[in-house]
Amino acid sequence: MKLSALLQRQFNLPSIPKVVALLLTELERPEVDLRKVTQLISTDPALTTRLLQLANSSFFKLSGTISSVSEALALLDMGHVKAMAQAAASGASLKAVPGIQLQRFWDYSLNVARVSRSLASVVRQNQQAAFSCGLIHAIGELAMHLAMPDAMARLDAEVAPLDLRRAHLERRDLGYCYATVGAGFARMWQFPQPMIDALEHQYAPFDNEVYEPMAGVIHLATWRARSKEAKLSERGLAVTFPGSVGVALGLDIDMVLQQDPFDWTART
Repeated sequence: MKLSALLQRQFNLPSIPKVVALLLTELERPEVDLRKVTQLISTDPALTTRLLQLANSSFFKLSGTISSVSEALALLDMGHVKAMAQAAASGASLKAVPGIQLQRFWDYSLNVARVSRSLASVVRQNQQAAFSCGLIHAIGELAMHLAMPDAMARLDAEVAPLDLRRAHLERRDLGYCYATVGAGFARMWQFPQPMIDALEHQYAPFDNEVYEPMAGVIHLATWRARSKEAKLSERGLAVTFPGSVGVALGLDIDMVLQQDPFDWTART
């Protein structure tokens, strides 16, 4: 399928059922806890994507400026958020995307978001924007599996969706990868340009004419999370570490590994 045709498809990205249920429960309370609402949405890639899409829509006249859940919630009233959550509830499922283990995908995405935020603090980038980019960086993978399950099944048989080689093989077989797809949607949804650049060039940060440091942050965070998924040894980590990206950001492998802000031995 051509990229242009894929981007014209309408997708119902699946949310985490438990998170949607807890969010709807909180939104029904007489006094909504905004901090809890922020925390819940910030654990779910699809909810975060929906919220940023809504906040950056032309209706609010702030398109291209909202890059985090907290910024979006400061703009929207709870009626908008409740309507969004109710819409998400209809698509919340553990079996909604062929070929994707959704719970694993959600856990992985949150890990990338956390590492992205931690790395952003070290290199003095916007931590909230980095978290958002990390959380939604692979929504293109979901879209591709929904749009062309047969083609993706053939690719899945060769390399898993969360493998370090995934983007390379998608580009080899399709001419584009999940990063290109995610950025394409982000552009259509009028996300901030730095977020679009970070999503689009996360696979190869130096492909951009103007180097976007956030792309490098997401690239390193993705490497860290996928290498953990692959259970790489110390030697495997050293061999696969994207040193050129690290140099551009002033980070070596030890500095990146030290940014793990959570217990990798337990799933969230």
